[in-house]
Amino acid sequence: MESSGHLSRGRLVGIGCLALLAVIGFDLFLHAGLLHQLYSEPTPFLLEPEEAFKRIPIGYASFALLVVLLEWLMVRMGIAGHRRGTVFGLQWGALVWGSLALGLASISTARPVLLLSWTIGQAAELGAAGAVIGLGLTPGPLRGLVWRVLVFFAVCVVLGIVLQNVLV
Repeated sequence: MESSGHLSRGRLVGIGCLALLAVIGFDLFLHAGLLHQLYSEPTPFLLEPEEAFKRIPIGYASFALLVVLLEWLMVRMGIAGHRRGTVFGLQWGALVWGSLALGLASISTARPVLLLSWTIGQAAELGAAGAVIGLGLTPGPLRGLVWRVLVFFAVCVVLGIVLQNVLV
């Protein structure tokens, strides 16, 4: 896939945007839902919730960079398909976030449970991105993938809101 084969630049941008939407949806489920209690406990490592909320776009920009790199790697390595994309995204995500967590553990006051949760959760996010990219890199229209990602995003957001209100 030297020149991305059948893939136009527009298709690659579309695939990347869909992968980013899946990542943001899962991120809302993960942080607003499953892990929200870890953010409510006072710690010198984390910003106050109001300030952290203001900075969410910065975090999403970091996800966009990770999605671009993941897509670039998958195209260069010829990784296509749902299963191969998911596995590659999970493996790559575990390495990237595991490395980050170890680095933070060596220089910060971050609690181990938070670092481990981030590593697992962010690896899962990149697994979802890998699945979307892998599907997008297979021949055919993106219409079905668009709908799958929109449903995935909506389900993640709803689950995040439900969990945030149930796990009080």
